[in-house]
Amino acid sequence: MSKQHLVIFDTTLRDGEQSPGASMTREEKVRIAKMLEKLRVDVIEAGFAVASQGDFEAVRAVALAVKDSRVCSLARAMTGDIDRAGEALKGANASRIHTFIATSPIHMKYKLNMAPDKVLEQAVKAIQHARQYTDDVEFSLEDGSRSEFEFMCRITEAAIKAGARTINVPDTVGYGEPAAYGAMFKRLMETVPNSDLAIFSTHCHNDLGLAVANSLSAVMNGVRQVECTINGLGERAGNAALEEIVMAVRTRKDIFPVETRIQAEHIVATSRLVSTITGFAVQPNKAIVGANAFAHESGIHQDGVLKHRETYEIMRAEDVGWKTNKLVLGKLSGRAAVKARFEELGIQFETQAQLDEVFTRFKALADKKTEIFDEDLQTLVAKSQATQVDEVFQLVDLEVCSKTGKTPLATIQLKAHQELKEASAEGSGPVDATYKAIEKIVNSRAALLLYSVNAITSGTDSQGEVTVRLERRGQIVNGVGSDTDIVVASAKAYLHALNLLESSAARFHPQRDGV
Repeated sequence: MSKQHLVIFDTTLRDGEQSPGASMTREEKVRIAKMLEKLRVDVIEAGFAVASQGDFEAVRAVALAVKDSRVCSLARAMTGDIDRAGEALKGANASRIHTFIATSPIHMKYKLNMAPDKVLEQAVKAIQHARQYTDDVEFSLEDGSRSEFEFMCRITEAAIKAGARTINVPDTVGYGEPAAYGAMFKRLMETVPNSDLAIFSTHCHNDLGLAVANSLSAVMNGVRQVECTINGLGERAGNAALEEIVMAVRTRKDIFPVETRIQAEHIVATSRLVSTITGFAVQPNKAIVGANAFAHESGIHQDGVLKHRETYEIMRAEDVGWKTNKLVLGKLSGRAAVKARFEELGIQFETQAQLDEVFTRFKALADKKTEIFDEDLQTLVAKSQATQVDEVFQLVDLEVCSKTGKTPLATIQLKAHQELKEASAEGSGPVDATYKAIEKIVNSRAALLLYSVNAITSGTDSQGEVTVRLERRGQIVNGVGSDTDIVVASAKAYLHALNLLESSAARFHPQRDGV
C-alpha cells in the first residue's frame, strides 16, 4: 500500500515566537525560514501580520526569501487581519492565509461574547474574504478539542463550503487525550458530508506532555497535516515537536500510513539555530536533538551498541544531523579546512569578508582550547550572523576575586557611549558581582528574567554559552555570550542584552490570541 503525504506545517516563527522572551527580529526569522526550507517543510507560518509592523515586515521578508515552501500568515476571522496578511504575502511563490475563531462554549461566551450562529457567520465571511488573496485558505476552530461536536460539524461543513481547503482542530490548551482526540477527528470526517474536499490538520499544545502523542493519534485517524515547531517551542509548555513527529513517522513505518518530505539530516542544525536565536537551550535528554539523545553510559548499553547498534538505537544519529566522524580542528588548522567543515555542516558564507571574520574568531578560540567541535563552529557562525546592533556598551576588562569564605568582588571596565568607565561591586557569587558592577555604570533599570548556562561541548575547556533575558518597560530581549571563562561569557551575554535594549532590536512581546 502506497503511503499518503503528511503535510508538515511549521509554526516556530509564529506560535514558537509567542513563548515569553522568544521574539525574533525580521532577519532572524528569515534565517530560520531558510533553514526550514532546506529541511523541506511544506508550510512555514511566518507570523501574525496584523500583530505589529515588525511582524508584518517579517512575514513579507520570509515570503520573498522562501521559494520551495509555502509561506503562511495567521489572521483572526476579521477583515482587517486578513487584508494585512494578504498584503504581507504578496510576492510569495506560494502563500496561505490561516484564519481562526474560537468555537468552544467557554471561549465563545467569555472571550468573544458571541452566539454560535454569529461565530459561524463570521468564519464564513473571513474565509470568503481570504480567498481574494489566495486559493489556499486554512480555517482553525480555536479550542477545538473542547468544542461541542454538533457545532464543530456545522462550522466545519460551512468553512469547507466557503472555500477552506485545510481544517485545523487544535488542542489549544493541551486538554486532549490521545485516544479521544484521535477518535474526534475520525468521527468528524465521517459526519461532515463535504470533508473529502479538505485536508484535516492537528495543532497540539503540550500542557500535559501529550502534544506529540495527540498529534500522532490524529494522524492514525485520518489527519494529513501536523502543525508543530522546532524543539517543541511555543506558548506555555510548548507545541508538538517537529523532530519527534517526523522521526516517529519515519522510524515506525510499519504503523503510520504516511510519509513526509523532510530532509531529516538538517534537523540538528535547525534545532541549534532556533535555540541560539531564541535563547531557549535544548535539554540534554530531549528526544532527537538533545545532547544525550544518542549517548550511552551504561556498560550494558555500550556493549550492546558496540556489538550491534540496533540493540539500543532505533535511529541512526547521522540521519538527523549528528556527526560521528569529525575533522579535528585546532589552532594549526587553515582557512580551507575550516571552510570545508562549515560546508559539511550546511553553512555557506556569502562573502569572503564573512568567512574572514569567523576564521578570526576561530583562531582566537583555538588558542584557548585544544580541539574545536562542530558545536563550537555553530556558535561562531551564530555570532557572525546575529542581529547587528550598535555596541553602546563594550567589555574592555573584567577582574573577579572569588575565594572560599570571602564575598566575591568584581571590577569591570566598559566603554559606555565611547567613554571608558570602571566600577566594582560585591555579590553573592562572581556572576552576581559582575552584573552589579555593570549596573553601577549603565543603570539600565532592566529586570533579569532568565540566566541560563549551557556547555557547548564536553570537557573542562568547553565554551560556556550564557543566555540572559532582560525586560524593561514591556520590552524583552535575549542576550547571548560565549567564552571558555563562564564569568566572561556571562558579562558578554548581559552586555549583548543591554545593547539590544538600547537599539531598535528591542521589541514588545508578540503575544496575541492564537491556536
